[in-house]
Amino acid sequence: MLPAGAASPGHPCCSFNRRGQISLACRRHLKMLCRAALSPLVRSPGWCFVLSPHTIAAISRLYLPRHNQRLRNESIRCWSNIPFITMPLSRAHGKSFAHRSELKHAKRIVVKLGSAVVTRGDECGLALGRLASIVEQVSVLQNQGREMMIVTSGAVAFGKQRLRHEILLSQSVRQALHSGQSQLKDMAIPVLEARACAAAGQSGLMALYEAMFTQYSICAAQILVTNLDFHDEQKRRNLNGTLHELLRMNIVPIINTNDAVVPPPEPNSDLQGVNVISVKDNDSLAARLAVEMKTDLLIVLSDVEGLFDSPPGSDDAKLIDIFYPGDQQSVTFGTKSRVGMGGMEAKVKAALWALQGGTSVVIANGTHPKISGHVITDIVEGKKVGTFFSEVKPAGPTVEQQGEMARAGGRTLAALQPEQRAEIIYRLADLLTDQREEILLANKKDLEEAENKGRLALPLLKRLSLSTSKLNSLAIGLRQIAVSSQDSVGRVIRRTRIAKDLDLEQVTVPIGVLLVIFESRPDCLPQVSALAIASGNGLLLKGGKEAAHSNQILHHLTQEALSIHGVKDAVQLVNTREEVEDLCRLDKLIDLIIPRGSSHLVRNIQKAAKGIPVMGHSEGICHVYVDTDASVEKVTRIIRDSKCEYPAACNALETVLIHRDLLRTPLFDQIIDMLRVEQVKIHAGPKFASYLTFSPSEVKSLRTEYGDLECCIEVVDSVQEAVEHIHKYGSSHTDVIITENEKTAEFFLQHVDSACVFWNASTRFSDGYRFGLGAEVGISTSRIHARGPVGIEGLLTTKWLLRGDNHVVSDFSEHGSMKYLHESLPLPQRNTN
Repeated sequence: MLPAGAASPGHPCCSFNRRGQISLACRRHLKMLCRAALSPLVRSPGWCFVLSPHTIAAISRLYLPRHNQRLRNESIRCWSNIPFITMPLSRAHGKSFAHRSELKHAKRIVVKLGSAVVTRGDECGLALGRLASIVEQVSVLQNQGREMMIVTSGAVAFGKQRLRHEILLSQSVRQALHSGQSQLKDMAIPVLEARACAAAGQSGLMALYEAMFTQYSICAAQILVTNLDFHDEQKRRNLNGTLHELLRMNIVPIINTNDAVVPPPEPNSDLQGVNVISVKDNDSLAARLAVEMKTDLLIVLSDVEGLFDSPPGSDDAKLIDIFYPGDQQSVTFGTKSRVGMGGMEAKVKAALWALQGGTSVVIANGTHPKISGHVITDIVEGKKVGTFFSEVKPAGPTVEQQGEMARAGGRTLAALQPEQRAEIIYRLADLLTDQREEILLANKKDLEEAENKGRLALPLLKRLSLSTSKLNSLAIGLRQIAVSSQDSVGRVIRRTRIAKDLDLEQVTVPIGVLLVIFESRPDCLPQVSALAIASGNGLLLKGGKEAAHSNQILHHLTQEALSIHGVKDAVQLVNTREEVEDLCRLDKLIDLIIPRGSSHLVRNIQKAAKGIPVMGHSEGICHVYVDTDASVEKVTRIIRDSKCEYPAACNALETVLIHRDLLRTPLFDQIIDMLRVEQVKIHAGPKFASYLTFSPSEVKSLRTEYGDLECCIEVVDSVQEAVEHIHKYGSSHTDVIITENEKTAEFFLQHVDSACVFWNASTRFSDGYRFGLGAEVGISTSRIHARGPVGIEGLLTTKWLLRGDNHVVSDFSEHGSMKYLHESLPLPQRNTN
């Protein structure tokens, strides 16, 4: 008996003897179970019984009244009101999963291992390391309570290895006796018959699986099948019953075609030196088995990443993320793999047949050394691996299609005149104020849903909230961006005369396609969109689901503004169910990722990004150092504004550093009193706590970003120690000194290695709008490309333009006719209007 949701045992709660009769001890247990089931406590919500099917049958057979039918019916009704979980617990089988994210709910899974996955590159023997990795992943899923089955190839290859060894050994002995050692090198290996190889390899292959699964305390069982086992109704029922019984006992069935007794071979070749076995391939076997057993998921592992729209290796081949029935006409199939019976066409046919039978299918690469160690578990977790077969087509474009649309739209956007890009941004600013009521209404829906679900803390609710004043500020910022966009793309920043009639220019160009991921901040969408438009970049936006209504209308207004010059597709809002981690793998579509959100989000994105640079900061641990020469009035104003004006912002104060000489002075008392009035919770740093008899709660870590009305106070002995503290515990975001001593201030400004360093000013000034950038895509603490608040300049890169007239490098050789000049040329006049 377990609380609902508790982990269930992996064994039935009663045992049976060889005749199928329940043991006496378990009879007593069942009597107790029956009595307990009728008690009010157990029948209350939140409790369930975990029973095997045999136990359920035993209860109905042994312990419900037999002679009094009315009493028996009432007892059955009593039992029906009690929540039961029978083992094994399977998902109701019917329709396949519509989305990858649902695969984590798969209970019964078939893993098909192709010949190319199981065999070595020399096609003789098994890839032991790869096989061990697959067994480990299957074991992990099995121990999670799933029901795993394996359809495996490899018997022929394993048998071929054994028979080759035996033949070589036999021949070497005979030739050594009759011909001497000199003729050993001339020995030839005869063509091996495939059925003989299979017969020799089956036992060894199974022994290997058993040894590997034993390491994870899992039992495996071998089942060999032929076509007759599916065509003969009695054999089919027997096979089905055997598999169900093995799964019930937590055993992993390992299924293979009985290649030792299949029909005669056909004349063409399969394995090198081994004739083809003319039976249906393991792909169709796996699909048939998956449907027969009503499995939730079939994973087909091969030696390619998945299904491509043309043969892999061709120039235009693209991996198909999701394949839908009816898409076969758009795919060109190539040759089959180096080993095995089928090719990709056979896999697709088998996959579609299984899909039609209610089983979800993923075809993926099981041989790639970088992913094979976690490919199965990644698929079950819903990650974007291989090709997922789905019957449900999304209403809109896929994220890959959106990326391509953003790329094409961004290039068209960059080709517009600066005045046209500015016109789009002005139009968006006007729409933010003209459509104010609709925006606030959508935002109200988001706020109400967030409050009802209780999933957002108060600081995040504040970020989610829009207001008339916020929209007005956004419109003002967008108009600033429109002004600064007049001379951004195509600006010449360097001109050099390389030689006579050979001039070189370095000009600004867009980065390409940006992916901006933001949490609960709908105001981020128009800001980032305006910056992308001004810099000519394509843009993919992934907003938090808590701001779905707000993001939808703001994106609609953005596309309305873009439409005035026919570049609507340049800004795309990703509404599909892609996980952030999957988006971070689209390195061929995305050039830069910019996360806007919590430190947890930023760290996860930095970890997940594969080959795509990430611009941003993982934490905003901002310091204010109060020097001995600080002004009393300035200290309280700056600290109050830095901490209390918007405590959830990344540029809010988190740690106050106070010079030791200021302790127990009126200035120190005023700081403490002000923080108490503002209801700021104070945490004491280690040194500060040592000076106090009764101190506030000691800080758990000096590297804490509170994001709320909390802060840490720590004591330092000098400005030098303050700088060292900031370098050790800060995040290189924004740090401030409050002092009237110019020499001390300059020391602090020059030595603190952060993106923003201020003197006698609030940390909250670290913002693109307040810097006059109009807005920002974020604040970068990295040291490459852009640092601090990132506006239009941070979204541009450069390219080189060389204009010549029949110039070749050989003309500049030692005996050539031309000489390098390398003269700097004046830059063209910038547009300041």
